[in-house]
Amino acid sequence: MKHILFTGGGSAGHVVPNLAVMNALKYSHRITYMGTGGIEKSLVTDAGFEFFEIECPKLRRSLTFKNLKIPFELRHAEHAALAILKGERPDLVFSKGGYVSYPAVWAAHKLDIPILTHESDLSPGLCTKLIAKKCTYVLTSFPETAEKFKNGKYVGSPIRREIFNGEKKRSLRKFGLSEQRPVLLVLGGGSGSRALNEAVRKNLPALLERLQVLHLCGRGNVIDETPKGYIQREYERDMGAAFSAADVVLSRAGSNTVFEILALKKPAVLVPLAHASRGDQIENALYFERQGLVHRLSEADLDELPAALFSALNDSSLRAALQKSAVTSGTDRIISVIKSTLRSS
Repeated sequence: MKHILFTGGGSAGHVVPNLAVMNALKYSHRITYMGTGGIEKSLVTDAGFEFFEIECPKLRRSLTFKNLKIPFELRHAEHAALAILKGERPDLVFSKGGYVSYPAVWAAHKLDIPILTHESDLSPGLCTKLIAKKCTYVLTSFPETAEKFKNGKYVGSPIRREIFNGEKKRSLRKFGLSEQRPVLLVLGGGSGSRALNEAVRKNLPALLERLQVLHLCGRGNVIDETPKGYIQREYERDMGAAFSAADVVLSRAGSNTVFEILALKKPAVLVPLAHASRGDQIENALYFERQGLVHRLSEADLDELPAALFSALNDSSLRAALQKSAVTSGTDRIISVIKSTLRSS
């Protein structure tokens, strides 16, 4: 049985797509994971996979003395990753990016272990740029991104198979929602969620005049008193049910989430994260807005949220564009590249 070591982390956006591929391969391959003790550890171990923990420094984009320690901390992380890979000898390392993945890729390159990486965003992240030449292929979610690398290969975005398993009537019953009124799904639990959470709750009276609201608000963000028609959850494991209940979606513009929304052909209003970001969410939202597949609302205009959501819900041209869209899961294409790389190694 071939052994594939996955890596990537720092945010759920680097881990959840990995898990989509890992779950599809777990019965035919030995699957392990390398990362820090951050969110990747909890997500991967909860899914039942073996996890190798290392410490890895994060490059801070602001000027800070903490960056002076990075070369020493990174060297320590590289040596820790090298020791693990020498003992485990995986047949392939698959990276999903983020600063967490660099030590594993560096170590695999030292040991002549084949490496694949996948870039989710339209503009490559720093780690992808640093490791691209070490990889057999740089796999991408966007065709334009693949063109930026000599070894680029467009495959699409890895999407969790379970999100396609929801059934609307059953999902509405699960959340205590009615069939008589449309449902707004708010994906407000990730990075930068506070502005979305606050905007939704501020505008609840207007929203609830026409919609029911299923609000995934993130851990520690629930409120005590809730009006009728407003359902809140800190976290929802059954995203297939959450998506199938929804008639319109409000979300940030992280690539993986946007591809899930589009693959499910759900009308959506995207509010890209503008700060504490390299601008990738703005690019993602603009890219799909130009194709007529989403509506976009800037964070500065969140007072207009009800009108924006009602507009998306009732936009027949948006629905027609979504039905014609060719956006599908790239999971099977990624697995095909993994298997061909393993055969040729």
